[in-house]
Amino acid sequence: MTLYPDFLNALRNAGFEGDLSDAMSDRMVLATDNSIYQVLAQAVAFPRSTADLQRIARLLTDPRFGQIVLRPRGGGTGTNGQSLGAGLVVDCSRHMTGILEINAAERWVRVQPGVIKDHLNAALAPYGLFFAPELSTSSRATIGGMISTDACGQGSCMYGKTSDHVLAVTAVLPGGEVMHTGAHPPEALPGMPGHAGEIMRALHRIATDQADLIAERFPKMNRSLTGYDLAHIRRPDGRIDAGAVICGAEGTLALIAEARLNVLPIPKLSALVNIFYDDFQSALRDARVLATMGATSVETIDSRVLGLARADVIWRDVAAFFPDTDAKGVTLVELTGESQAQIDAAIARLQAELANRINGRRGHSLALGDAVGRIWAMRKKAVGLLGKAAGPKRPLPFVEDCAVPPEELEAFIAGFRAILDAEGLDYGMFGHVDAGVLHVRPALDLTDPAQEPLIRKITEAVQTLARKHGGLLWGEHGKGVRSEFVPAVFGPLYPFLQEIKRAFDPGNQMNPGKIATPDQSPLMQIDGVALRGQADRQIAPATRAAFAPALACNGNGACFAQSAAEIMCPSYKATGDRRHSPKGRAGLVREWLRQGGPEGRADPQFEAEVKTALDGCLSCRACARGCPAQVDVPAFRVKFMESWFRRHRRPPSDHALAALEPLLPLGERLRPLFNLAVTGPGAALMRRLGLHHLPVMPALNLRRALAQRGIRTVGATLPDPATSVVIVPDAFTRFFEPQLVLDMADLVTMLGFQPWIARYHPSGKPLHVLGRLSAFRRTARRQKDYLDRLSASGLTLVGIEPAVTLSYGDDYHEALGTPGPQVLLPQEWLAGIADRIPQLPANRQRATLLPHCTEATLRPGTGEFWADIFARAGVTVSLPKTGCCGMAGTWGHEVRNEAVSSKIFAQNWAGHVTGTDQIILATGFSCRCQTALRAGVQITHPITLLKTCLSPS
Repeated sequence: MTLYPDFLNALRNAGFEGDLSDAMSDRMVLATDNSIYQVLAQAVAFPRSTADLQRIARLLTDPRFGQIVLRPRGGGTGTNGQSLGAGLVVDCSRHMTGILEINAAERWVRVQPGVIKDHLNAALAPYGLFFAPELSTSSRATIGGMISTDACGQGSCMYGKTSDHVLAVTAVLPGGEVMHTGAHPPEALPGMPGHAGEIMRALHRIATDQADLIAERFPKMNRSLTGYDLAHIRRPDGRIDAGAVICGAEGTLALIAEARLNVLPIPKLSALVNIFYDDFQSALRDARVLATMGATSVETIDSRVLGLARADVIWRDVAAFFPDTDAKGVTLVELTGESQAQIDAAIARLQAELANRINGRRGHSLALGDAVGRIWAMRKKAVGLLGKAAGPKRPLPFVEDCAVPPEELEAFIAGFRAILDAEGLDYGMFGHVDAGVLHVRPALDLTDPAQEPLIRKITEAVQTLARKHGGLLWGEHGKGVRSEFVPAVFGPLYPFLQEIKRAFDPGNQMNPGKIATPDQSPLMQIDGVALRGQADRQIAPATRAAFAPALACNGNGACFAQSAAEIMCPSYKATGDRRHSPKGRAGLVREWLRQGGPEGRADPQFEAEVKTALDGCLSCRACARGCPAQVDVPAFRVKFMESWFRRHRRPPSDHALAALEPLLPLGERLRPLFNLAVTGPGAALMRRLGLHHLPVMPALNLRRALAQRGIRTVGATLPDPATSVVIVPDAFTRFFEPQLVLDMADLVTMLGFQPWIARYHPSGKPLHVLGRLSAFRRTARRQKDYLDRLSASGLTLVGIEPAVTLSYGDDYHEALGTPGPQVLLPQEWLAGIADRIPQLPANRQRATLLPHCTEATLRPGTGEFWADIFARAGVTVSLPKTGCCGMAGTWGHEVRNEAVSSKIFAQNWAGHVTGTDQIILATGFSCRCQTALRAGVQITHPITLLKTCLSPS
């Protein structure tokens, strides 16, 4: 079958300027969204411009390509398979990301469809403006996707849906004609030329002839029917606007090329009142009262979601505002205003109401200023957190955006819970109670074929229940695969949806099977589309367990966030290629497992594409904690590499890096030869081996310097644990930064302890990263046995390099199956003895601390330890949010990664280390190397600065 390859070739010949691919890896990454479905497309197009979209659309009407279908895709966060299906995926998120015009005076912007919602608001913030629809996926949702699903979320009762803020859309129609939506008077329509004219006349006819039926059938709710919005084709002034049907059409009518959006002033002040309840139903009951008190938004979270948040890294940012650990429901009420007096009055009114302990109220807390944003971030993350549930059953989105009139919500949810309880299912709930929308996710294991029929059984029961309460199965997240219910919901209006589809897309080539068909072609059905669970169940249970982090991905797409302040995912942010995201890598490995990859049965070309995607992983571990479902890519990456290199030859750089830790003691004795090997002519040889800019060994001999200070290595006789601290050397600081080890020893002495040095043993960290797991286990066992002996005697062990120190706990535990040795980071040790640090008067010294990304991920909050420690020493330390520096141990020293490593540094670190007179601190050796290499700036470890602060002047 050459239809789609021929189409791609025709596009290239037509001058297509974007990227085109029919590689299995590109297609597999886009085969899933945030739903339960998985459908492999035949090809992918990443257009660069409206002209590229026109090239695609023109070829649709070429007789050779009448069977080609398009699947327009936004951020890939849909929960109902809106963008999934066979055909050509058209993804604007890679290149069409321009904010084209900001008109602050008239409060509108013009953007391309791939612009991320949070990026748009960051660009608008200096003007005091924002794009209002607030989504839990705002860090990765694209404007084109928001328009296509008519997205809304928190605060929709105040701000409405996306369609309420779309002033005009530039759309490309099948055939290539460009249509500019906007209000047109009926008298102008007869003379409107082309395909657009035919569409406008059809819309006018439907809006006029069916006005009474439309008024009768459309629900009168905040979350009304999304897509093909017949009720708003005719504006109040009588003019006709095609934007009403394109918004929410899920790509079934046209390709979105640009949009002009209304933007609003950012509220000057906000407050959040968090109210705790005895039970969830009480919270729902009370929400009706609270929604009448002028709140911007009212959201409710159940105890399950709250419990998941408590176990997540994000909880440390909000824990102080949720002191009632016994509450079974929490309602968040946001108040906004333009003055402090306005906010104070709103808070007082609400607190007066809350003084009346009715409806199961247990108490409340108040959040102001930055705390409001932190709590909303926790609420946003709740969507992904539900996918983190232990065991094979996962809360799944397939009936999770029902909308009913708010006064019906409590009774509706009681009925909903009865449906799920009758099946013995667990579930989590959260959502927009002010709008009558609550997200409910039943927990199922779809790798078990016996549970599959519950998808239809529950969906049909909930659909009936929603209609009984005057609501809809879909109120927020679109129809997608659930389109089979469209004819029943629209009833006698459904033929007019078909007429609209026919007017736009007579060939049924635009996302067919969704919402409406132009003829008698079938709509998609909830159990007629392939499920991810069906693919996963083809993987042997033991293999699924071994690669559990890959199968944990629920598709929420948090790793698609591209802000420099986001720690995930450096390689994706640098490349813009979703194969290089945690979600992409997880999806590729799942398919590799399904094909029998560990047994060598996977398609060789596809397996090579998986290898390329995993080679790009920095092993920074940001995904291990930053991902709500904790999709730990390094954990399954090393297992893939182990399997791959059983059957393929390793490159020379792998052998060089694997030998690094064992050979460094010899390198120290032959220091001039070692340095010659990595500099000058030796550097050229190293580059041929695949490595560049390796560090040199300084002249300082650590062994002699320690002996001069009377600092001994721990031998058979162990020191007194009450008075001693053992510094555990790692290869990087031991051989390349020996002065830092001495600074640490001096600091230990200053604080009243006797420093000792643990014997140097390789940690095995490079072996682990390279996927040499058997060798890693042997190395880890030797080091663990030695350190365990020291720890068992009560000695305090402190490491310096974060990646190695944290490896003792995480990588050792995973590889050996027993808890790793207890080795503290320097700040953890210092925080425990903070009373020994002299309280010095504050001085004018200011420093910026940039933590190692693995440290920031696996030990969140330890940066604050440094800030508190330095505050005692008189130094003010700032802790900006930033991602990886791009070096990540040895990854950035590999020639194949050089360009991406440089780009990651420019994105995440360059702005923090240049153009400032503050002291710059970094805890990671690789981070300090990268900063010297990329910015020519020498930065120091906080240990060295602390020693200087505490040294007698």
